[in-house]
Amino acid sequence: MRGEIANTELSESDLPSPDAGWHEIGRFALTFNGYEAWGSFRKCADVADRWADAFRATATLTDSLTELRTCLFFEQRRWRHFGYDPNEEAMCYIEALLEEIRKRVSE
Repeated sequence: MRGEIANTELSESDLPSPDAGWHEIGRFALTFNGYEAWGSFRKCADVADRWADAFRATATLTDSLTELRTCLFFEQRRWRHFGYDPNEEAMCYIEALLEEIRKRVSE
């Protein structure tokens, strides 16, 4: 996996496969830097937390590729901070993010 990848350069071949494990997904998540994209940890966290809450409440996700990648990036950072792999509920959200990212990239 290469370093950061701009949205405009992201291709389907950069994405983890639908059956990828957490470590491969986490590596892909780091191809986007949400802190830089939003200018701060706090703004990045606000975007990520807002969409995580929306997903838990209504299974709703943003249609913005930048916000989707922000959410995935922040989940990688969140679970890295926790020191263990995401639980089953978190993986459902993470896999939904990846599926939406895949849709946006293929469009």
